[in-house]
Parts: sequence; C-alpha cells; structure tokens
Amino acid sequence: MSATLLAVVLSLFSAVAYAGAAVAQERLASRTTDPGVLRLLGRGAWWWSVGLNAGAALLHVAALKYGTLTLVQPLGALTLVAAVPLGARLAGRRVTSVEWRGTALTLIGLSAVLVTASGPAPDDVLSVPQALAVTGATATLIGVLARPGARPGLRHASASGFASGVASALTQTVTVAATDRSGPLLSGQVIVVALLVAAFAAGGLLLSQTAYKGGLGAPLAVVTLANPIAAVVIGLTLLGEQLQGGVAGLLLAGAGAAVAAWGVVTLSRSAPEPAVVEREQHPVAAVLALEPDSAAYEPSLLPRQPKPGHLTSR
Repeated sequence: MSATLLAVVLSLFSAVAYAGAAVAQERLASRTTDPGVLRLLGRGAWWWSVGLNAGAALLHVAALKYGTLTLVQPLGALTLVAAVPLGARLAGRRVTSVEWRGTALTLIGLSAVLVTASGPAPDDVLSVPQALAVTGATATLIGVLARPGARPGLRHASASGFASGVASALTQTVTVAATDRSGPLLSGQVIVVALLVAAFAAGGLLLSQTAYKGGLGAPLAVVTLANPIAAVVIGLTLLGEQLQGGVAGLLLAGAGAAVAAWGVVTLSRSAPEPAVVEREQHPVAAVLALEPDSAAYEPSLLPRQPKPGHLTSR
C-alpha cells in the first residue's frame, strides 16, 4: 500500500471518530445549562467524547506520518459528512435532500484536492523558532476570536479550527522528528513541540465544546473549514509542500476547495425539523417524552372522592 493511500484510509477512520465525538459534544452541550469545566468533568458523556477525540487524534497522527498536511487536513471535511447521518440517526430522522446534496458537493471537491495534493511521505519539520512563531501568532488570533461579544459560537468554532490545524502541523513535526532514526527519540525539539501540541489540542477541544452550545451544523462547518486553512498555509509556506500539476493543479485544487466549501456551507445551512413522536406507534416513548408538569390538570379525569361518612360517592 502506498503512503498516500494509507494516509487517506487512516484519515477516513479518523474522520468517523471525530464525527462521533462532535455529535456527542453537541448533545451534551444542548443538555447542559452550566458549561463550566468542572461540571463537564463529572459527566460520563464528556469522557466518551474525549475518548473518541483521542482515538481520532491517534489515527490522525498516523495519517500525518504518511501524508502531507495539504493532503491530510482537507480530508478532515469528511468529519462533517460522517456527522450528518450519525446525528440524523440519533435524532430519529432521515437525512434530507439538502444534506445529501451538501455531502455530494463536499466529496466531489475533496476528490479534486486529493488528486493535486498527493505526494511522498513528509520529511521536513518545523524548527523550534518556527514552532514558537506559529504558536504566538495563533494564540493572538485565538484571543481575538474568543473575546466576549456577539455570536460566540461561530467565533469559538473558528478559534477551535485554527487551534486544531496548528496542532496537526506541530504533530507532524513531532511524528517525523521522533521517527527519524538519525537523531534521538526525545530531542529538545520533540519535547517542546509536543508540549505545544498538547496545549493547542486541549484548547481546541474546549473551544469546540463552547461552539457546539448553539448547535452542531454551523459551528462544525466553520471548524471544518478553518482547520485545513491553518494547516495548509503552514505546509505551503514553512514545510515546502507543493501541489501536483503546476498551474493546472493549482487551479484544480482551488476549484475543488471551492466546491468542498460550498458543500460544507450547504450542510451547515440544513436545519431539518425534529422528529415527531407519534403516540399510536410509540406510546411509551411519547409518555416519557413529556416534560414535567407539561400535562394540563384535568379534573374530569380524576375519580370523584366520596364525602365523609359514605362508602361510595353519590
């Protein structure tokens, strides 16, 4: 199996795991009134999402060992593609035609990007000064996006996407440097960059949890778009990565990215109606779905109480 094909397969499995984590986070956020960290740490659903994110991250690290940033990161859009049917399944509804159209556009665009971004396994890494410079610039941008203000969900989603994209770029440096047999396994470069990876990964996870408070579609779409943008910029400018095919390849990659972005936006705009539970088909579920005190008080349905001194009511 070629390095490119192996990177694509690992990215597919990683996207599915990330999708499961995103759906779990969104469901938890919609049921939690207090988004505090201590409250989240006491919930089993939160740790399930953390576990899924960890598994997805390991698969992503393996993909970065065999594929370039310009190849692996755009495939992260498959997270949204996988999250759509999974979220629909858990919500008890069918995938809409709009969601199918958005999925098709995303896959077509990613296919074009895949053709131009394929290449040999990466061998270049970020130096410590470069990693620190990227860290400083990204931290400043995250601070601006995470400031208090209007529409915190989309801004936090953008910050989460940039943090995750930078974490992936730094992760590739750690992976390539640690597996390079010409140097020590735990060099100073590996340790410093690994600490930066941990910081950005944790920050991206918490920022995404805040972003999903307003729903899954639009925030996940923003995360999906911001992540590869940050990683591809680093790959093309600092790691010497190139697209295949020259000018024609660049145009094809641009067109594919535009189509994939169109598909992601289409998916984010789809807002299907929640599934309606029918009493005739699901009587137990319908009763359990009632909110406390939601049923009106019906005195006519209550038995008439007998008066004192009488065995039966008159």
